[in-house]
Amino acid sequence: MPINRTTTDDHEIAWQESALCAQTGPDFFFPDPGSSTREAKRLCAACEGREACLEYALTHDERFGVWGGLSEKERYALRRRG
Repeated sequence: MPINRTTTDDHEIAWQESALCAQTGPDFFFPDPGSSTREAKRLCAACEGREACLEYALTHDERFGVWGGLSEKERYALRRRG
């Protein structure tokens, strides 16, 4: 069954089409536990969609992976401070 998204939803994730992570693979952004997130964060730092990505992750309570240049623990700490 196809998912019907609203225009708002499409706008909300439009950044994903040009994001550097879309041109890489999920391994960088969802590393095995204990693995380094350094390479993912380096790509995020160079990505034009970084802020939108981070906002998306915080809004949707993404609990795994690197989003917007922050790891799960870093996003959790940011939420607690906010």
